[in-house]
Order: sequence, then C-alpha cells, then structure tokens
Amino acid sequence: MKVLLGVDTGGTYTDAAVIDADQTRVLGKAKALTSRPDLAVGIAGAIDGAMAAAGVGPDAVGLVAMSTTLATNALVEGQGGRAALIAIGFDAPDLERAGLAEALGADTLITIAGGHEASGAEARPLDLAALEAAVGALPAGLTGVAVAARFAVRNPAHEIAARAAVTRLAGLPVTCSHELSARLNGPKRALTALLNARLIGLITRLIAATEAELARRGIDAPLMVVRGDGALMSAAQARERPIETILSGPAASIVGARWLTGEAEALVSDIGGTTTDVAVLRGGLPRIDPEGARVGRFRTMVEAVAMRTTGLGGDSEVHVNREGLGGGVRLGPKRVIPVSLAATLDPATVHAALDRALASDLPGEHDGRFALRLAPADAPGLDAREAQLMARLAPTPLPLGAVVTARMDLAALDRLVARGLVQRVGVTPSDAAHVAGLLGAWDGAAAQKALRLMARLRTGSGLLLAPDAPALARMIVEQLTEQTMRALLEAALAEDAAAGGWSADEVEALADHPLLRAGIRGHAGALALGARLGLPVVGLGASAPTYYGAVGARLGARMCLPEHAGVANAIGAVVGQVSVRLEGLVTSPAEGRYVAHLPAGPVPFADEGAARAALRETLQAEARARALAAGAEAVRIEAQEDRRVAEIEGRAMFIEARLVITASGRPRVAHAG
Repeated sequence: MKVLLGVDTGGTYTDAAVIDADQTRVLGKAKALTSRPDLAVGIAGAIDGAMAAAGVGPDAVGLVAMSTTLATNALVEGQGGRAALIAIGFDAPDLERAGLAEALGADTLITIAGGHEASGAEARPLDLAALEAAVGALPAGLTGVAVAARFAVRNPAHEIAARAAVTRLAGLPVTCSHELSARLNGPKRALTALLNARLIGLITRLIAATEAELARRGIDAPLMVVRGDGALMSAAQARERPIETILSGPAASIVGARWLTGEAEALVSDIGGTTTDVAVLRGGLPRIDPEGARVGRFRTMVEAVAMRTTGLGGDSEVHVNREGLGGGVRLGPKRVIPVSLAATLDPATVHAALDRALASDLPGEHDGRFALRLAPADAPGLDAREAQLMARLAPTPLPLGAVVTARMDLAALDRLVARGLVQRVGVTPSDAAHVAGLLGAWDGAAAQKALRLMARLRTGSGLLLAPDAPALARMIVEQLTEQTMRALLEAALAEDAAAGGWSADEVEALADHPLLRAGIRGHAGALALGARLGLPVVGLGASAPTYYGAVGARLGARMCLPEHAGVANAIGAVVGQVSVRLEGLVTSPAEGRYVAHLPAGPVPFADEGAARAALRETLQAEARARALAAGAEAVRIEAQEDRRVAEIEGRAMFIEARLVITASGRPRVAHAG
C-alpha cells in the first residue's frame, strides 16, 4: 500500500509528514530549518526525517503534495522578483485604482493603446509597433512580464498578441490577466497579474528544489501543490500561476486542522515565522473569499480561503515604541532571523559582536543587529551602492554596523532585503521565548545578550525600555499575545459583521474599541461587561503551544492544540482534492443577438440557448482537461448558472447568464508495478 508525503516550506521551517493511503493516521513527521538561498537543504532534511520516522522507503511513496507560505510571505514583506507590467487600453486614473500604482513601485510600466469594450468589440487597435519597441527596451534581470488589457475577460485577443510578442522578443515568462480571473475590474486583474509575474522565480525555484530532492531519493510519484483555496494543482500549473499559491500554506493548515481535530465550527489560527493566519470553519468547511484573497495591503482576484493574514509570527521584528510616552514594543510586519538562530550559524562572530556592544556604556544604533547575504555577491540588476553592500556581506551573519557605513546604505539594504537577496537579523519573539524559558531550540545565551542590549534603549518618554532581559522578554511575549488576540477578534467580528449590526469596514476599529476590551477583561463596576469568543480556537504552528494558552485564557475560548499542530500544513497538503473552477458569461448586446465569451474569444449567436450550450460545452471540456492535467482521476463535473433577466414594458428581457463549472477529483496515486 502506497503512502502519501506532504511537504510545507515556510519562512522558518520546512515540515514533512507521511500519511497512510487511507488517510487515517500520521506515520511519521519531521521539521528542518528552511534553507536560503538553496531551499533543497531544508526540503531534504524534512523529507528524510519524516520517512525515517515512518519507516518507509522511496518506493512506498505514491503521492507528494506541497504547500508553502513563501509567496504569502513575499507579498506581506514586499518582496519578490523584478517584473514589468504591460497595460493595454488603460489610462492614468485606472492605474491608480486597486493600489496598482503603489504595487508597481520601481518596476517597469508600459502603457500601450488598445483594449476592448464591455461587449468584446475592439475599442482601439493594439499598437503592436509600440509594444515591440518597449519590449525590446526591457531592463535586464526581470523574472516575468504581466499583461493586462481593458476588458480582456470579454475578449483576450490583445493580451494573447502581447504575450506572443514578449515571448518572441524577450523570452520571459508572461502572465495574462484574463487567465487568472474571469471577472471584471481591469486594474485589480492587472495587479494580480503583476504579483504573479514577481512570484514566478520564487515558486519555480521551490518546485525545482523539491523535484530534484525527490529524484535524488528515487521517489517516483506525482507532485502536487496546494492552491489558496485548499485544492490541489499540478506542479506545472503552479509554475505558470504561482499567484494561486498565495495562502497555500494557510489553506493547507485549514484542511489539516479539520483532519486533525474533527472540529466543524472553530476559529483556526496558524502562527508561523512571518505571519499569523486566521480563518473560520463552518460546517467543517472554510469560507471562500468572494472578493479575492487579501494578503498584506494587496487585494487580489485569486480565489482563496477567506483568511485574515497579519504580519505577526515567531520571527517578527521587534520595534521599540519611540512615539508618545507609553513606551513598550510592537511586532512585525517584517520577518528577521532571530539572533538566537543566527548565533547557531556563526557563534564566534555573533557572540563577539554582542559582547563588544555590551562592553560599551553607550547604546549603538545597530547593536544586536546583523545581516547576511542570501545570493551571490554579483547578483544581476544591482546599482553601485547595492553592489558595494553585497561585496561587504557574507553568507553568514555580520554585524550591521560593520556593513552599513553611511545613511544611504540603509535604503540600499532595504532594497536588497525586498528583493530577497539579503536577510536581516534582529530580536524576535523567538528570542524572547528563549530568555523566558519557553523555548530552547537555539542559542539562548545569544538571545539573552541581544535582549539586554535592546533593554538599554529609551522610549519616547526618555525612560529605559526595560530593566533587564527577562522583563523585556515578558513584554515581548505579552505583545505577541495582545496582537494575536486582536487578529482573532478581527476574524470573529468580520464573521459576524452582517448579523451583528456593523460593517466589515468597521472591524479593525471595533477590535480596539474600549467597551469590547473592557468586556474581554470582565469589567465589573456600575456597568458589568463581558465578552468572549463564541467559537473554540484551533491553534496551529510549531510555536502555538508556546503562546496560545495565554491567548485562549484571555479570550475565554477553548483552545485546541492538536498533537501534530506543528506539521498541520504538510498534513493538509496531502488530504485535499484536485479542483478546477472556470467561469464564463453570455451577454446580449442587442435584442436577438447573444455573445458567448469563450476562453479563446467572443462568439456571436442568434439564439440564447445555443450560446449558453456552447459556453457550457466549452467550459466543461476545458475544466475536465485541466483537472486531468492537474493529476485528478475520476473527475466529477458540477455546474452552476445564474441567468439574469429584466422586466421592460411587460416583457422579460435577457441581460446575461453567468456559468460556473467545477471539475474535481482525488489526485492520482502512483501504484506499484
């Protein structure tokens, strides 16, 4: 009997779990540090550890499925490769919508005349000569190109032509917006396509590393990847559409939470190294966000589990509050390598730098902070200052004060971090947990020294941040508890928004409302107040047992911490299904005329029924083919249709028909012989 192997690559750890073919029990599990830049080291360590614990060899593996938080983390932290956006038929106000202008940053924007009308008719011809000239002048070092045309979901002809030109002239991966979503809102589709283009290199490296390690071990089994909605897709599809893997890890954790606990109604909170992801289980199923996945400050058009992702994790950077008189600390949203972990990479260098800083009576700006290089010093696309910084850095931690010699170096360092070429090292909740005696995996002595240095810093009131390292550790753990509580309250308030008399836009303000906070504390005076979570909380992630007991006690919630909570993502990866969802539209531009907007372009019909039948047949065939290509067997087809009519002068007039086809099935498992 074949077994199933699940792998999850997170910001800090790579996890693996081996499940029996009947999906009834965990046979073995293991964790390894996520290795950068060579992800293969961490993947190999986790796979070998899990298979050894399960007592199985490579021939026993019939299916490998992987999830990852790397794409989610990249968007939360503003990282990713360099990309270009070709916007066809959009004007400047269009590009301001959906946060597209902010998301572009320093990336290349090419605006080209063209685009279509809502009917699918061409609005202006595509300026192919201008497009080819702009593509020929693209900068070096791009990981991909995004193409978005006005009303491309009604007629993709200009996007298809632009893709052909980019492929022919630049040889770069191209993302067309109409292939990521069938819904209107061109600017949001353009944003989604841009983010996809940035993530292609990251996900390609991850899949290639996984495939290489499987081949090296003689594991001959299909490789699947978890999408953001919890369904599985083939590795080849994930390479082309990496944006669909945002929230892959959290979605897998939701599937794993249900499998591990049997809870049907619960809040699921998954704390990783970079983010905390909260979703709601209702009837054993997570809700799919109808507006598209939101990660950090970006709202995409990717279908995903309705989840609130916060830049809060065990490796979140600790910041000193220097504004106002309150003092204290705040956490995130960016991840840094914990000092306690960095010290295991080069103990002599890290401890020597910490000791020098402690020997000085005056706190330094960069005390207890380090940086290390994740890529070769001669990485492409660097400006002069970035190249100088890369030359000073090493693959092991170096004191930040020795690397940054001028103010302008800090901005250059931020750019290198954003591109994933450099990683900072600093104080994190993981370091605080070592000092508080809650963790002991890494170098606790280095964590103690780093917290002593940070405790000497002064807040906005001029007072010391903390009297000593243990006091600061308690402050940091308390802040993590507070920010986790806030994330859970926001998720609960968002779930109850419609029935509770408040709107989704008010959720963040309500989570901080003094009356709600007084109710959580159980205020009892002239006015007695009480508030608690009405659902249990399933805590997932390696550090959930460390922090979540206090969170559950504060919120009056039953806290469920399953035995295999630390590898829930890897488990969830292999108990999911392959699913392909396609959407199409039939419109009526004039009485007696009907247009089926097919994937290859609009097709006119004189009969409504014929147009709807053509759309259904095309989408069913395409969905079935994609599901089979994704690795499904025994594919099932489901159809949902929404036909809209309007009453005009006593007559029912057809407006449009929207058809959704879903093809799903269990992934194929390799069998012996």
